[in-house]
Amino acid sequence: MYIYDEYDQTIVDERVAQFRDQTARYLDGKLTDQQFLPLRLQNGLYIQRLAPMLRIAVPYGLLSSRQLRKIAALSRDYDKGYVHVSTRQNFQFNWPRLEDVPAMLAELAEVQMHAIQTSGNCIRNTTTDQYAGVAVDEIEDPRPWCELVRQWSTLHPEFAFLPRKFKIAVCGSHEDRAAIRAHDIGLEIYHDGAGNTRFRVLVGGGLGRTPVIGEVVCDDLEPQHLLTYLEAILRVYNQHGRRDNKYKARIKILVKAMGVDAFRTAVEREWAVLKDGPTTLTEAEITRAKGFFTAPDYSGVDALAAGESLQASCASDPLFANWVKRNTVEHRVAGYRIVNISLKATGYPPGDITDRQLELIADLADRYSFGEARTTHQQNMVLADVRQDQLHELWQALQGAGMATPTLGYLTDIICCPGGDYCSLANAKSIPVAEAIQARFDDLDYLYDLGPLDLNISGCMNACGHHHIGHIGVLGVDKKGQEFYQVSLGGHQGKDASLGKILGPSFKQEDMPDVIAKLIDTFVDLRQGEETFLETYRRVGIDPFKERVYA
Repeated sequence: MYIYDEYDQTIVDERVAQFRDQTARYLDGKLTDQQFLPLRLQNGLYIQRLAPMLRIAVPYGLLSSRQLRKIAALSRDYDKGYVHVSTRQNFQFNWPRLEDVPAMLAELAEVQMHAIQTSGNCIRNTTTDQYAGVAVDEIEDPRPWCELVRQWSTLHPEFAFLPRKFKIAVCGSHEDRAAIRAHDIGLEIYHDGAGNTRFRVLVGGGLGRTPVIGEVVCDDLEPQHLLTYLEAILRVYNQHGRRDNKYKARIKILVKAMGVDAFRTAVEREWAVLKDGPTTLTEAEITRAKGFFTAPDYSGVDALAAGESLQASCASDPLFANWVKRNTVEHRVAGYRIVNISLKATGYPPGDITDRQLELIADLADRYSFGEARTTHQQNMVLADVRQDQLHELWQALQGAGMATPTLGYLTDIICCPGGDYCSLANAKSIPVAEAIQARFDDLDYLYDLGPLDLNISGCMNACGHHHIGHIGVLGVDKKGQEFYQVSLGGHQGKDASLGKILGPSFKQEDMPDVIAKLIDTFVDLRQGEETFLETYRRVGIDPFKERVYA
């Protein structure tokens, strides 16, 4: 993983000192709320419903065991002993005191972590595939490119006050696990006929009040021009994006207003000035970035013996075998598996993880996965490099900590924002709805029979739960002070991405488990063979589901 150099550390340390002074001045009454607002936002600090919320950057979801232990300690010392994994692979503290935040940031800096640009109208944390570097379907490791984007965008003076927040995601595999078509910029890595690296650049995706699938503005970008082309896009957005209405300020609105062809022309005009300029990536710089993401030492593993050991463990323990089948993924190196750690146990808020669980994952990462762990877009965690003959020991430890729920990718593996229990922007609670649905569908055999099914819940139109791209999406809405829930169907985040269509009038909270049950019953009645929910929906459309639910 990337290790800070002296320059990186100096930037972060100076930022901590700067914010400590700004916070002290605010608490002393020398800064108004309005003056403090942009200062705290660009240091990841929100004022939520009941307490501040501090969002910590986890670049492209990669963490060391040392960083995990620091997050755990901070949650225990300054919060309530747990944190939340967001859909952008970051950690969120929900209960820190404002006066303690500078001290928390100072401790984070000791382990090369920060909250810079995790909020505000700037370029946010760049995200990617949680299996980067080890996926069997990978074309090229996206992490070096994510790191180059991170270094370019961090505290970039030209893009510190954009019309609105800006999010970039990178996909380097055949399957899109980073939802690049739902981002302001999505970067798709591919190799041309000669085996050369190229980028397909998509712009104008996003969810929120106006969900849009991104459109291709460049289909064949050479890697040395990556940053200059991104800079050209940002310049067009900075110059022409709306600042008079925050609901129409995202780049997706600008692309739609201009038309993708006119937008592309404007970008090409800016790029003509920037291309081959100082931000052009040299081969040496690309090699330097790739040098931080080398493969760990896989030598010394007898792949055949490890496989036989795994088979024997599965044969003797059906519960373990089920977990291996559902929560582990094939690794590009024989003798290893990718392990998904579930944060979706029924009765607990999806994506929440306690200090003790964080410390356990740190210990397990040291013991089984070369000291590294990852956060995921689906609000789970990953140990990417586990030997097959050590999976049973790992599973036993996870099971004891409530992190071995064998439902990855199924109905109850719900993506869920914190909602009205925490967020001041939310129209409705999300967590109780998620928990009620999980409790209703607690039969594992039934879940497996249903097959892969994405259920995403957002507490408001900001769509932090990405409900627009869930196979089933749930949105909290306010109706004259009462909480209701709107349902959409047919969303998908892959390379054939789609936005869900609204089913019809919204429902009361207590009705939601029954509504989901009717949708599932309709799917079961209509599916052909081994069709997934999405396949059935795309074949029959929304009307049969609507008829059943509103009958």
